[in-house]
Amino acid sequence: MITYDRHNWFRLILRYKGTVLPRVLGRVASVAILSLFLTVLKLDVFPVVEERLKWDIVIPSLDPIGHTVLGVALSMLIVFRTTSSNSRYWEGRGHWGMLVNQSRSLVRIGQVWAGPADDLARLVAAYVLSIKQGLRDDLNLEELAHYLPGSLFERVRSVGNPPTRLARAMEEWVHEKQITGKIDTRTAQLMTNCITIMVDQQGACEKIHKTPLPFIYASLIKLSITLYVFSLPFVLIEKVGFAAPAIAALVALGMLGIEEAGVEIEDPFGLEPNDLPLEQICATIARDTAQLTRN
Repeated sequence: MITYDRHNWFRLILRYKGTVLPRVLGRVASVAILSLFLTVLKLDVFPVVEERLKWDIVIPSLDPIGHTVLGVALSMLIVFRTTSSNSRYWEGRGHWGMLVNQSRSLVRIGQVWAGPADDLARLVAAYVLSIKQGLRDDLNLEELAHYLPGSLFERVRSVGNPPTRLARAMEEWVHEKQITGKIDTRTAQLMTNCITIMVDQQGACEKIHKTPLPFIYASLIKLSITLYVFSLPFVLIEKVGFAAPAIAALVALGMLGIEEAGVEIEDPFGLEPNDLPLEQICATIARDTAQLTRN
């Protein structure tokens, strides 16, 4: 995730990395080039060349009213797209915030009532790291080896969903402390509830990751934007002449940019510049849980 100064206006508008520009410049340039080509033909800029080549091309003009109606309908689709993506982004951040809170609570209770809980803290750190890897469809779990004993690491690496195996290991830790008399049933239940909530957050994140915006909406939005921006020159040329390429490019940048921003944050767990900082969140959990186990 990109950190920035919200009050520095010029640095925000002049920045290139992390914006939608790398994604949409090609399509925006295509709209501008098409607009320029149609403008040249429409306004007979090179009449001698056209006469020699015997061109007799008529560039149709579209009624602005029809294009305005299409723009209103398209704006509602874009708002839906933006709202949907933004809610998924903040929902994902909320689930990881809950993972942070419950991790601290679990290790704190374990250390106070059944300490030392160093091994539990390492299990929690490995658990959130395995969730991060799963949300990125990355099967490389080598960073978990720093937190897990060799036998458990091999068992975790061999299963289809490593976080669930680690959740079981955390609950086994609680059960062992209970049967050895270090914690009572009520405290064990409290710690089990923490683990259950963590598993719930894992499942919620997996839901976001594995359920994209339905294809029927994604296809309709992209098709509508494409039709709108590439038909816009036929409306503008008659009204603004050689200003048409610049205006068409600006409109295309706005519409295509908003849609691409929604695409990027729709699944906020990846490696895109504006995705959630899962590495930092996992490092925070590992640091805080380790500190809770120190006297």
